[in-house]
Amino acid sequence: MSNGVRTVATPSSGLEVGKLPAAPVAELEGKAHELWTGEYYNEGVAGQGGMFDKLNEECGVFGVYGHPDASQLCYYGLHALQHRGQESAGICTVEDGKFNYYRGMGLAKEVFTNDNLEPLVGSTAIAHVRYSTAGESKLANAQPLVFKYREGDLAIATNGNLDNANIIKRELERKGSIFQTTSDTEVMAHLIARSEHDDIVDAVKDAMNQVIGGFAFLIVTKDKLIAALDPNGLRPFMIGRLGDAYLFASESCAFDAVGATYMRDVQPGEIIVLDRDGFRSERFTEEGRRAICAMEYIYFARPDSDIDTINIHSARKRMGKRLAMEAFVDADVVTGVPDSSISAAIGFAEQTGIPYELGLIKNRYTGRTFIIPSQELREQGVKMKLSAVRKVVEGKRVVMIDDSIVRGTTSLRIVNLLREAGATEVHVRISSPPFMNPCYYGIDTPDRKELIAAMNSIEEIRKAINADSLHFLTREGLLDSIGQGASGAKSGYCTACFDNEYPTEIVDTTKVGCACD
Repeated sequence: MSNGVRTVATPSSGLEVGKLPAAPVAELEGKAHELWTGEYYNEGVAGQGGMFDKLNEECGVFGVYGHPDASQLCYYGLHALQHRGQESAGICTVEDGKFNYYRGMGLAKEVFTNDNLEPLVGSTAIAHVRYSTAGESKLANAQPLVFKYREGDLAIATNGNLDNANIIKRELERKGSIFQTTSDTEVMAHLIARSEHDDIVDAVKDAMNQVIGGFAFLIVTKDKLIAALDPNGLRPFMIGRLGDAYLFASESCAFDAVGATYMRDVQPGEIIVLDRDGFRSERFTEEGRRAICAMEYIYFARPDSDIDTINIHSARKRMGKRLAMEAFVDADVVTGVPDSSISAAIGFAEQTGIPYELGLIKNRYTGRTFIIPSQELREQGVKMKLSAVRKVVEGKRVVMIDDSIVRGTTSLRIVNLLREAGATEVHVRISSPPFMNPCYYGIDTPDRKELIAAMNSIEEIRKAINADSLHFLTREGLLDSIGQGASGAKSGYCTACFDNEYPTEIVDTTKVGCACD
């Protein structure tokens, strides 16, 4: 199969599909659309993005200070955070001021071997997994990024997005800076290097105060590990302990994977420094409006993770229960779209008394498909990822629970999968409010005009996805379901993707997505 773009003409389905925008797979509108680019059919869809029309994962970071097996801990930590990014993985260690690092494209288990892990010696390390993108892979953007600095080498790993990165980059380029990547992380490195402060901690504080956005940074120097979280606490970031060692991770499930104990979440605007003098916490700015990303609780985080002491599985179950109270429908079975919607589906079933069944099964071993797919799979690529269980849904009224609708293309295909398997009715319930606005804090979202909920009414969306009924969880229901964490009255959530209320000033509306890209 040669490299390039494949297209196919598809017959009209006869459905009213509203204003569904073009997608990476053929649309059911009697038109020819791009199916895939690159060397293999499902390139860029190792995660939930691409043809499966889900929000692309953010990145994941993991750090270790004070453990002789730091690189091995990072390796297992990245495995636990793999759901946050499948495009690339990297580890950087420090031993006696010497930096050792390895980065590669693919999953952590594909990137790292005994041969390339063995040289990564040192008791201090930072690691990174990068989210999956469709079509293009750039090793240059794989993290951690390592730079030469006047005080020695410097390595940085980031989860999030700097909204004003492009503006700062243009200013720095006019002053003579030369950039080697397209990553926001490199912008931070230039700001640190150009700071008037010789002390690295002061230089990092200076740089942090020049950027706007949602970010969790891990920075390692020859003798320090520095962690910092944005003033609004948009990205999840937490501290753990393993014996005398300190660990940092995007999710608490990574601590469980290495036998570490959760200590606490990094606080908004906090900078933590670990060196030979021990652990110290400072502030680089005052805490802003507390705004943890609500999509972490809805979709991104693993069910066994806790964010701000709130368990993700429990929060999603509460979303499902609340959704059942807000939008009950008489049906025979409840099923969830694997994997992030299973918890909400269980909650919906418990609240209504309607049996929960595995009506949809996820194929976890699609991998990279070099074989040219059949015409049917060309038209319905979702079948490579999901299958409907005919004996469960045939002749049944089905409630299908999903966490979100982005463009609507996948929802249409899943509803049709259930209908083809014999479901007599398909009622769709979404455990989040309508996704109407792009994210500027690290989630790779389409433009507003490509978001089906921004351009259509709920009834128009229902028709577009071929559902018998459609309801979204209310914003109030969402916030009540998440609840209050350890921050208590200070707890707050970013719901800008639902209500357009961004916690920071948006200075560059073209800067949507992740800092890694």
